[in-house]
Amino acid sequence: MILPDLLASGLKDAKLRAVFCGTAAGTASARRGHYYAGPGNRFWPMLAACGLTPRLMRPEEDHLLPGMGFGLTDLAKTAFGQDSEIPKSAWDAPGLMARINAAKPDALAFTSLTAARLALGQPDLRAGRLPPDVRLAGIDLWALPSPSGAARGSFDASIWQDFAASLQG
Repeated sequence: MILPDLLASGLKDAKLRAVFCGTAAGTASARRGHYYAGPGNRFWPMLAACGLTPRLMRPEEDHLLPGMGFGLTDLAKTAFGQDSEIPKSAWDAPGLMARINAAKPDALAFTSLTAARLALGQPDLRAGRLPPDVRLAGIDLWALPSPSGAARGSFDASIWQDFAASLQG
């Protein structure tokens, strides 16, 4: 396992509001041992900008998210790098679904369209709240634009803001 799952709320009888799921740890994240640690990654700034965290956090503080009601995981737990470098055998949709069903968050937010499409087996998904026919045991599903620095050209902060608003309302 490249990065350990952070899927327990850390608070007695508390439920995770959301789990963020990426495709796989990037090279910088694997080296540093923390989620979304690559230079230029907008994950941490987006959490702060959307009001999901009280301040801008550093990747080294990823272990604090469960105490705030957020979990972290990846679709591929045995490989790291850019999506194109990950062997198809590393994508583990059944393993992800088992982890999510055990954690029972209110929402599952894929932090890239690639992760959502691979995990759900639906290559035509679009970014945003996923339609009602794409369900997972009462868990609200979202496909967020990738915060990776490599995906700058297709990033849309408004979808992250819509996601944050759905958790607050």
